[in-house]
This record gives sequence, C-alpha cells and structure tokens, in this order.
Amino acid sequence: MTEQPSTIIKPTGLRAGDTVAVVAPASNLKAEYLARGVAELERLGFRVKHRADILDKAWYTAGSDQRRAEELMEAFADPEVKAVWAARGGYGVMRLLPLLDEAVLRANPKIFIGYSDLTALHLYLYRRFGWVTFHGPMAAKDLVGGEEHYDREILLAALTQTQPTGELKSSKTEMLHRGSGKPVSGRLLGGCLSLIVAMIGTPDELDTRDSILFLEDTGTRPYALDRMLQQLRLAGKFDEVRGIVFGEMTDCFQNAEQGYTLQEVLADCTADFRIPVMFGLPSGHSPGGNLTLPLGVMATLDADRCVLSIDEAAVG
Repeated sequence: MTEQPSTIIKPTGLRAGDTVAVVAPASNLKAEYLARGVAELERLGFRVKHRADILDKAWYTAGSDQRRAEELMEAFADPEVKAVWAARGGYGVMRLLPLLDEAVLRANPKIFIGYSDLTALHLYLYRRFGWVTFHGPMAAKDLVGGEEHYDREILLAALTQTQPTGELKSSKTEMLHRGSGKPVSGRLLGGCLSLIVAMIGTPDELDTRDSILFLEDTGTRPYALDRMLQQLRLAGKFDEVRGIVFGEMTDCFQNAEQGYTLQEVLADCTADFRIPVMFGLPSGHSPGGNLTLPLGVMATLDADRCVLSIDEAAVG
C-alpha cells in the first residue's frame, strides 16, 4: 500500500504582478481559447508566459510527449514563474510521468492548478513530494468564459492568502448520507475519478486513509461510475476514508428515460460506508461557479449543515 507523504509542502502564495506559466500537458488547444484565458489571467493581476509551441498537435495531445514534458519542467525550473497553470485537460499527462525530473521538481515547489486529466499530476506531486496543489479552473477552458464560469473570490483566496479559505458554500450540494451526523475532518485529497482509478497499481496511486475524498467526473455513464467505485472499494480505498464529497458529475447519465437519478446510484454505492457523503460540489467539470480546492490541506465535512470547510491555508 502507498503511504502518505511524511511532510506537506505548501507553495509560496501569488502576489499581484507575479508571472504564471500556462502549460498544455494534455490535449491540444484552440488558439482563441488560449488568448481569452491569458487575457483573464491578466485581468486577475498576473503576468503570463507560455511556450511558442504550446499550440502543437500530435494526435490527441498538445504535441509530442517530449515537448509537453519539457514545457512542464521549464515552467517549474524557471525562477520567474510563481505558478504553473494548466491550459486544459483531455488526455496525455500519464504519458509524461516517466519523463519528469524528480530532483528538479523537488527543488522547485510551486502552485500547480488544473483538474480532469491533470489529476495524474496532482497525485504524482503529492505522493512524491507532499505538495499542496489546486483542483481549480483551467486557463483555456474555465477562464475563457469569464467570472461566471469560476469563483474568482475563492480562487484568489486559495492562491494568495495565508489563512484558510473557510466554508465553501453552494446551493448545488446535498447530503447522500449523514454518517454519524457529527463533523468529520481529514486531509482533502482526490480529483477526477477516472484518473484516480487509472493510477491504481502505479507508484503514485492515491493513499486515501484519513482523508476527505473528493471525486468528480464528466460524461461517464452511471454504470461506469458504479464500476469505478467498486474498484476503489475492492482496492481498499474507502476503508479508512472519513468523508466523501462528489462533484456535480456533469452529463453523467445513461439516457433521458433511465428512470433513476445519479444521486441514487452514488448513494447505493456508498450506503454501507457509515460516513458522510456529499453530492454536487462545483469543482472541476462544472459549468459555472467552479471552486478551487486545495488538495493536501485539512478540511471538515459537516453533514448537518451540508458544508465543506477548508481548515488550513494552502500557501505560505
């Protein structure tokens, strides 16, 4: 079984005027979306840089594995860059993990933000280095649509403030199970369910013990979500989890006439865990109000109030 890192490393918080690097370690980008995302980052008060070849294409990825790995390494090694910001998800990150230089990364902890396919890199950076990373809006996707597509206040608080962001409230959340009814606390970990399952059996599979486990996905049929949850169960990944928070799970349905809800499926899959289980937190594949979740910090899930709270600052 994998083990939790012995030390948690928090990156330095961002300040107005800091430089962020936009990177494309997964699928290829549209130039228009990249330009609009860069403009939004600049409106947030940051300088932005990216490689000239970020728009490269190789099948379904943003250029070759070598190009994308070099781009990541350059961004983390660049002393001018204070945050590494994923442009979009899709596919390709798992192909890069053997190409990354652990020694260089270990010496350069920085803010890293993204979701979806970037979950593989979140797991890698947490398992190997104990880094706090950020499950949040991506430059050439969520930021493209402006502020209605992401929660600007929570984003900036998570990345810039050296105090906890506190309660993450959303009208979209509901409790599937209350557990004991008492608030539970643990280290907030997780990401895209498909990638968490795909990383099982690798050196960077997620150790979920004593965690508040966040799971989200998109465009996945309920039976496939059920199957992945059963895999996590059989792998022992729910044995010592303190609470579960599901995302909105956008477009996760069989068909319009299926006769059951996704909430019913997820509630059934987690019915015997005897822990609080929340559904509907808008982070990751969410069409609006995308919340930034700092992964690796302590959090509390309060079933009675249906609230997830971030209890620890994510940056130093």
